[in-house]
Amino acid sequence: MTVRFASLAGRVALGLAAAHLVLSPANAAPARKIATRAAAAKAAPAPAPVPDVATVALVTSEGTIVVELDGKHAPISVGNFLHYVDSKRYDGMTFYRAMHLEWGQQPNGLLQGGIRDGAKLFKPVAHEPTSQTGILHKAGTLSLARLAPGTATADFSILLSDMPGLDADPANADPDRQLGYAAFGHVVSGMDVVRKIWDMPISPTLGEGPMRGQMLAQPVKVLTARRVANPAPPPAP
Repeated sequence: MTVRFASLAGRVALGLAAAHLVLSPANAAPARKIATRAAAAKAAPAPAPVPDVATVALVTSEGTIVVELDGKHAPISVGNFLHYVDSKRYDGMTFYRAMHLEWGQQPNGLLQGGIRDGAKLFKPVAHEPTSQTGILHKAGTLSLARLAPGTATADFSILLSDMPGLDADPANADPDRQLGYAAFGHVVSGMDVVRKIWDMPISPTLGEGPMRGQMLAQPVKVLTARRVANPAPPPAP
């Protein structure tokens, strides 16, 4: 029993440690990444003011995913996401990674997407931990992918299940786990599309380290990402 528990704990730690690694060609060449991001930031239009709530439709080749962003509580992360949307840099991005966790209630894991061309990335944004925003990692939550805190750019994940291990845990001995990841919105329609993409065939060879075996054999393209009107609030009782 002890051996089984230790093995499971190790798998959980490994899965959470790799959950939000940013994977892009630019990560393999730090100097080139800095240069291309600087050029992109110089050419990019200034971001628009961040609304308290914003709704965005991600039209993919497999269907449409509509997300609601919480700019009131996570203005930095939402402003970053909307900057990519408004500059149309998410047009042509792909969902390329489907992490399947084998324990707990199924489906369990996340779908990750983003921009694989370093020249299209804006500069990284400051980290907004869940202990600050109050937005927790529940099923359907959007969360910025990153390496170290403060390195997040365009990549983000959509959770298929509750993943509290991605929340900030100030009491944790691991400095990275103390800060967790930056959740900033949730899916309001199209979770069936998210699940459909997540269920697509996985390549047995793509990906490095703990991400090997988590990459979609055929990444799914986002055709357009656009703001849409926020839904009307329900009538007062």
